Amino acid sequence: MKRILIAGATIASLLTTNALAADLAPRPYTKAPVIVDPGYNWTGFYVGLNGGYSWGRATDTAPIGAPFPGAATLRQNVDGGLAGGQIGYNWQVDRKWVLGVEADGQWSGERGRSNDVLGTIRIGAIGLTASSAVATDFPWFATFRGRAGFLVDPSLLLYGTGGLAVGEVRFANTATLTAQLFDGNSNTPIGAPVSASATVAESQTRVGWTVGGGLEKKFAPNWSAKAEYLYMDFGSKTYFGGTANAVDVRFRDHVGRVGINYQFTAGPVVAKY
Repeated sequence: MKRILIAGATIASLLTTNALAADLAPRPYTKAPVIVDPGYNWTGFYVGLNGGYSWGRATDTAPIGAPFPGAATLRQNVDGGLAGGQIGYNWQVDRKWVLGVEADGQWSGERGRSNDVLGTIRIGAIGLTASSAVATDFPWFATFRGRAGFLVDPSLLLYGTGGLAVGEVRFANTATLTAQLFDGNSNTPIGAPVSASATVAESQTRVGWTVGGGLEKKFAPNWSAKAEYLYMDFGSKTYFGGTANAVDVRFRDHVGRVGINYQFTAGPVVAKY
C-alpha cells in the first residue's frame, strides 16, 4: 500500500510541473546584434608624407664641332635623396579590391657631374684637345597617378600605379678647348698649354610618364605606412636649340621611397547579418 501511495505522489508532481511550464510565456525574439568585421575601410581621402632616394640617368648627345668630327655621347648618374608629400582618394570596391588616384610633389637633391675628353687632334705642331664638364640637376618633380590594388588581408594592400610625371631638369655644360705647341722634330711639348672655356646652362620643365608599384599596411583605422617604387621617363629634349651648343638630353629616374598616410573618416567595415 505504501509503495502505491509513493508512486501516485510522484505522478502528481510531474503533472503539476508540466502544467506550470505550459502556462509560462514564450521567450521573446531578440534580433541578432550587428557583427563588426575586424577588417579596415580603405575608402576615403588621405594625405601623407614620404622620403627616399632616387637614381637618375642622363644621356647627352651633341656634335663636338670643327675641327673634331662626329658627335659625343656623355652619361651621368644623377642620384640623391628626396622628400615630399602626397594626397589621394581610395575606393574599396569590395573586400579584395581597392582603386584610387594620387598626386605627389617632391623635393629632390639629385645631382650628376662628369668630366670627359671629347677628342684630341694634331694640326701641324699644335695639338688640340676638346673636353666637357657637364652638370645635370633634378631639383623637383610631381606625379599624377591612378592606383589599383589587391587586399592580401584586410590591412595589407599590394598595388600597381602609373600616370603622368612632371619635373625640372637643369643642364649645364662647360666646354674647354686646350692647345699645346709641340716641337716638330722631337714631339716634345713647348711651353704651357693654353685653354679657353665657355659655359652654357638651361633649365626646362619636362613632362613624361611613370609606372610602379608598392605595398601599404594599415596599423590603425586612420593610419597606414607604405613602401613604393616608381620608374619615370622624361624622354629626350634639346637644350640651347638654334645655337652651336645644341645638345639632346634624355632623362630617366628610379625612385624608392617610404611614407605614412592619414585617412579621413576611416572606420571598420560593418557587416549586417
